[in-house]
Amino acid sequence: MQRLTGCIDKGRNLVVESQKQVAGYVVTVREVNALLDPATNGWVKRKQRFNALAQQLLTDEDAIRQQMGRVMTSFKPGLFAGGDRGDWPGDNLDLERWFRLPKGHERRIHGRCHAGVRIVQEGATMMLALDAHRHHPQPFTEDKLRPYRDAEAPDAQKKVIHRRKVMRAARSTKKRAGLLRKLEERYATASPHPFSG
Repeated sequence: MQRLTGCIDKGRNLVVESQKQVAGYVVTVREVNALLDPATNGWVKRKQRFNALAQQLLTDEDAIRQQMGRVMTSFKPGLFAGGDRGDWPGDNLDLERWFRLPKGHERRIHGRCHAGVRIVQEGATMMLALDAHRHHPQPFTEDKLRPYRDAEAPDAQKKVIHRRKVMRAARSTKKRAGLLRKLEERYATASPHPFSG
């Protein structure tokens, strides 16, 4: 047993410095986690501190801390979206739970086990309709639906749907020739190339 204890102590002595370094990383990760918790502070203060910590980590000499800063910077654009609203999904699991009912509805519509890409491409407007029964248990009347009769899909959604149609035509062996002909006609009628003679 004494030999075994000696081996364990020898092994622990070899990694003392590494363990101190990892303990420092744990402190940083806990600090980042506290900045993401809506219960700790208002979102403006948390966002400011998050940005300051990310910049501090990016300028650190330690490569692992620099990587933490890069990850924080890449997550920053959508991280504090919605401000202090409490009804936003808190994490990916919460987001998955939020999509569960509309995904189930979509699967029942077309009878497949996968919900398909429609939720991703047309989700901006479709989610409201698929999820409406949760907030409005009674049947919708004409009076309640009339204000939405002239509603249009957002431009971003229209562009996504158009790109999907173009890409499906490009993949289709039957429609590809027609798509190429349309593209050639469009570029032939466009302004001449600036480098052409």
